[in-house]
Amino acid sequence: MRFVIIGAGRVGLRTARVLREEGHEIVLVELDPNRVKQAQEREFDVVEGDGSHEDVLLEAGIENADALGALTADLNVNFAACMIGKHFGCRTVIRIDEDYREEVYQKYAREVDEIVYPERLGAIGAKNALLGGSIRAIADIAQHLQVILVTVTKGSPMNGYSIEEVALPANARLLAFGKKDEPMGIPLPDDSLETGDRVAVLADFDVLDDVRQLLVGDDAVVAAGGA
Repeated sequence: MRFVIIGAGRVGLRTARVLREEGHEIVLVELDPNRVKQAQEREFDVVEGDGSHEDVLLEAGIENADALGALTADLNVNFAACMIGKHFGCRTVIRIDEDYREEVYQKYAREVDEIVYPERLGAIGAKNALLGGSIRAIADIAQHLQVILVTVTKGSPMNGYSIEEVALPANARLLAFGKKDEPMGIPLPDDSLETGDRVAVLADFDVLDDVRQLLVGDDAVVAAGGA
């Protein structure tokens, strides 16, 4: 796929690197000459200019892009870039920093395909790295809901049981299941839980400890508190 990313700062450059490693075609748009140079030194295709201007995005190939990621720290630039991308039929992703009010989120959410919050994503990663353990947070869905990835341990009370036999708390749902070293997929009732298998669970923060005790056991450390 072809992506246009506005902003070659910390967030934009890291996103571009991950996409490139997966084989996608990336064009970065950056106004700051120093950042342009840094991105070019990393062998990225870079258009120097203001990503909120249509002529700059046309130079970056917006007409043939599958998606546009507006990932600068300037919300106005990001929004303008997304509106231009929308005009050309691109999927649009906008970065919004967390110090904006909820009304701002809602306003922009109506106009774009996806909103990303770098601080929130960074907090989840830092929390997992600090706490470790067999439960890792994947995403915060709402203020009180989180998707967690659980690795079944040898001491799990559910080790050897089938998916059908796992009775999660009322405020938790099983989303996906994967055998050790295999891709995750839709959980089937007769899938058996064994050491190293992974389970994705949507759970309320209030029942995370119950999920831990059920799927991991009492000795594991929870890495899935509120971000």
